[in-house]
Parts: sequence; structure tokens; C-alpha cells
Amino acid sequence: MMEENEEQSEVQQPDPSPKKGTSDGDSFRLHIVTWNVATVDPAGDLTSLLHLNSPKSPDLYVIGLQEVYSRPLRFVSDIVFDDPWSHVFMSILAPRKYIKVSSIRMQGLLLLFFSKLEHVPFIRDIQATYTRTGIFGYWGNKGGVSIHLSFYGHMLCFLNCHLAAHMKYATERVDEFERIMDTQTFECKKAPKIVDHRLVFWFGDLNFRIQDHGMHFVRSCINNQTYNLLWSKDQLLMMKKKEQLLQEFDEGPLDFQPTYKFDLNSDTYDSRLYRTWFGFNGKKRKPAWTDRILWRLRSKATTADEQEENTVDAKQLEEDEDYPLKIRQDLYTSNMEYSISDHKPVIGIFTLELRKMYETPLVRLQPEGDWSADIDAMVLYSPLQPFPSSMWDWIGLYKVGFTSITDYITYTWVKDDEVAFNEEIIQVYVSKEEIPVRGGECVLCYYSSTLRSIIGISEPFKVHESKVAIEEGLLPEKINGLDKTVESEELWK
Repeated sequence: MMEENEEQSEVQQPDPSPKKGTSDGDSFRLHIVTWNVATVDPAGDLTSLLHLNSPKSPDLYVIGLQEVYSRPLRFVSDIVFDDPWSHVFMSILAPRKYIKVSSIRMQGLLLLFFSKLEHVPFIRDIQATYTRTGIFGYWGNKGGVSIHLSFYGHMLCFLNCHLAAHMKYATERVDEFERIMDTQTFECKKAPKIVDHRLVFWFGDLNFRIQDHGMHFVRSCINNQTYNLLWSKDQLLMMKKKEQLLQEFDEGPLDFQPTYKFDLNSDTYDSRLYRTWFGFNGKKRKPAWTDRILWRLRSKATTADEQEENTVDAKQLEEDEDYPLKIRQDLYTSNMEYSISDHKPVIGIFTLELRKMYETPLVRLQPEGDWSADIDAMVLYSPLQPFPSSMWDWIGLYKVGFTSITDYITYTWVKDDEVAFNEEIIQVYVSKEEIPVRGGECVLCYYSSTLRSIIGISEPFKVHESKVAIEEGLLPEKINGLDKTVESEELWK
């Protein structure tokens, strides 16, 4: 897809249609996973990790991985094709009507954002960025990757970090985090920096350890499930007492056993002997809560100085009042079932209660007439409210059950292929050469390059098999290479 070359426009003001005070708000379920996968590819059943058998399905999945395999040859192939972890999560979630809305990869750091299809037109202004904090600040083995977006008008940011390792570097970990928070910026007037977002989630392998306590005491507390006896020496909790930025983040109680460090393929904490320059020694890694999930709900600025520091203006404060957002953590735990890594995954489930700033998509679109590869087709779309349109906006044809925004069968540039329009309805042409010969259940999506998101989705409709192809006995590959992407009907059932 070609890069946007026009000046970026800001997201429109809240839709005036919802009247202030007329709604108590809606609830959305958010499922966050953080896991250091220790360069291992996915194996086994991920049902438990994603709580797929839960009676309450999430509205959003956010998955942050660290130490994804990134040797040069693999990393290059992952740039062209989806990495194995992204692929397996998409294949699991797509049949359940989730799509990957955004992702970002920085060497071994991977952040994935999935949404139920029904929310996709209301997730806008999607941006992603990264910060390296590895060797000399240039190497990407440590650092942070983030995704910024507007969810029903509320600015959210998800930050996945892998910070400096080893017991003695607690201060360096805080310095790295503060650097990431300070340097990451977004092209968004409402939330140009991470601290400006209404809600921030910070998670990952933060690498904070349990200091002072000896190995025997730590393991005794774990065996007796008296985790609270270890909290006072947890480095992150200790650093929060003296670091203002850390104090702004909340975290649930650490009522689960430390997630690091385990022998591979077991539930046994580190039992290996480590080779040194002079042979073997018996020093083992002490268990620790290295893998964490925290959040920060932007507080109301009370003074002019605070407003200036946080770039929160009076208009934003008024917006916070009129469109409240609340967060509740429903679960914070580790999952001991998975043993392919020396870390156990950590899961956080949250309920977001918010009042939507808009209730309708920006665009309504539908196919005109019957669609098949035997005749050129038309798409009808109607802007439902003003939005920053661009010459790079496009409409994609997707198979029902598609995995991501880029998983289209074909697309057409809105401006280039526009054939007729009036104030209410615009027609866009689609060549029959681009329509799959085998047909199937499809949807149309309008992608806004300025808002970096899908802003309208049609109802599902039937693309009919090509009668010409059937009569002439031609294979799909000979007529239209795009049909290869939709050959397997079983994948979408």
C-alpha cells in the first residue's frame, strides 16, 4: 500500500448526535497477555491463554510478546510474511470474528491488537511506534513498542516493554521506561505523547526482581503461597515509592506465583548449573515477578502548571467530564500451563466502562446488484458525517472471516475509480478481473489513510461463482490469481 503523502488531519470532534448525559455508558472486555517466549515458536493449544472457553468473550485482545525469534534470516522473512506467533493468533481468532487491527515488531518485541469486527469502524487514528534502549540505545533487543488509537473517541495507548535484565539494574530499568515515555510521540493533537492518553496500559518483561530475600525464603513463600511476604522487596513496588511517574500507574495484587525463571518444559524453578570462566558454579536465578501488567488512567489536572505539563487543556478536561471512562481489573494471574519458555505468560482481564463519543460509522457502504467475476461491479458508499478524506483512501473486498486489514482479496482506490457521485451517494467501480471466480461470502471495508483505519464495513453479501468459468471448465488459477486466497472454504466456516 502506498504511503500517505498528504498532511495528516486530526480526528474529528465527537459526534454531536449522542446527547450529553443521556447514556450511562457501555462496558467492554479487554484481555491482555504478556509473555517472554524465549525465541520459541508457538506450540500446543492456546485456548487457555486466550480464555476461548470463557462464557464472556473479550471485545479486544492485546498480546505483547518478548524475545520472539529474530535471527537475521527469520527476521527478514517475518517482515515479508507474518511471523509464526502472529499467524497462529490470527488463525485462532479470525473464525471467532476478531481481526488484527494493528501490530508492531521491533526485533524480538511484538505487539498485536485484535478487535471484534463490530468495533472496528470505531477504532480510529491508529499509529504504532518503537524505542530502542538496548546496547548504547541503538540495538533493538530491549526497549518498547506501542500502539496508539482512538476507541469510540477515547485515546488509548498500549505499551509493550522489555527492559534491562539482572538484579542490580533496577534504576536503569526505570530510566529506560522514563525514556520510552518521554520520547515516543504520535501525530495526534489530542494525545501527542503517551502521558496524554486517557488510558495507558504498560506491560511486558519489565525484569524487576525480588532483592534481599534469599533463595530459600523466596521458594518457601512460593510453596506456601504467602506471596505477600515478598512484596516489600519487589523492585518495582520499591521503586514506585520514590518515582513519581511509576506512582501514576496502578497494578493488581501479585497473588500469583512469580513467572520467572523456570526450567524449560517444566514447572520447576531454575535448577541448572551455570558455566563460568572457571567452570561450573551452583548459582541459580531467583524467582521473580518479571512479567507485569499495569495501567494509568489520566487524572484530572487541577492547576495550570499540571495542565501545561501534561498538555491537558480545558477542552480535554471538559471532555473527560462529559464522556467518562472507568476501568476495573477482573483478573490478574499467571498461566502455569505453558512451559515452552523460561517465563510463564501473565494475563490481565479488564472491564472498560465508557460513554461513546460517536455511535455511527463515518461511512456506510454496500455492493450494487449481484457480484460475480462475469461483470464489472459497483460499490455504493455514503459519508454519514464529515471526515478527512484522502486520495489514498481505498475500499477492500474481504472474505468473511478475514484475519487483518491487509487480508483483502482486492481493493480499489476510491478517488481513482469513482464513477458517479452526488451529495449523498458515491459510486466506485470494481473491475470483474479483480473479483474471485469461485465467489463466496464477502464484505466491503472502507479504509481511511488519514485516520489509518477502517471506518465503514458493509453487511456480508454473496459473490456468485463465475458462470463463464463453470461453462468453460477453467481453473481459478488460470483466470484470476486472487482466487488462490479464497479457495479453502473450510477456513472461513
